[in-house]
Amino acid sequence: MLIPKGALVVSCQARADNPLHGSVYMSAMARAAEAGGAQGIRANGVEDVAAIRAVTALPIIGISKVWDERFSVYITPGFENAEQIAKAGADIIGIDATPRPRDGDPVERLIARIRNELTKEVFADIATLDEAKAAYAYGATYVATTLSGYTEETTMRRGEGPDLELLEALIAALPVPIVAEGRFDTPELVAEAFKRGAHAVVVGTAITNPREITKKFVRAAQA
Repeated sequence: MLIPKGALVVSCQARADNPLHGSVYMSAMARAAEAGGAQGIRANGVEDVAAIRAVTALPIIGISKVWDERFSVYITPGFENAEQIAKAGADIIGIDATPRPRDGDPVERLIARIRNELTKEVFADIATLDEAKAAYAYGATYVATTLSGYTEETTMRRGEGPDLELLEALIAALPVPIVAEGRFDTPELVAEAFKRGAHAVVVGTAITNPREITKKFVRAAQA
């Protein structure tokens, strides 16, 4: 198991419109996260994954975001994306494991190819219990609550903080490591996830996105 139980995983990502976009910044962010005690990194894209791999031995959950207006799935939609991320140095391949249309193999085949052809572990981002059960049946190594609130079926959950109810349901139903991810923006919420049995917790924006952190403080100041 590459991600140890009780690990805080830090998501080091910045979109193109973010001042911190670029591998030099994300590799520095990963180094800072490791110095702070993180035990894993989640990163997007070949350049960022390779740059982070060069500065840390921590396990990397690599993803490849591919935006295509024809499809709602953009997190590592196809095997070619997964293969590129693996070659860049990712230890674990993160994928959107929902059954939504994608430009690539269906979920069951994608997971099988990553496990068998790339010999990499699979980190399945899901939004519902049924999706989690399917990902487990297909061979996913980790199942995460990442997409709860970000699919059409679950959009109503997005404004309610992290989906702790789904977290508990996954832990009760599945024998694989369950990872809490999505809107964990305070240390107290991270602690609550571990209290409820999460194997690990992924935190992104609250640690690695100064622009959004600043906006949060500004909103509070103007309230």
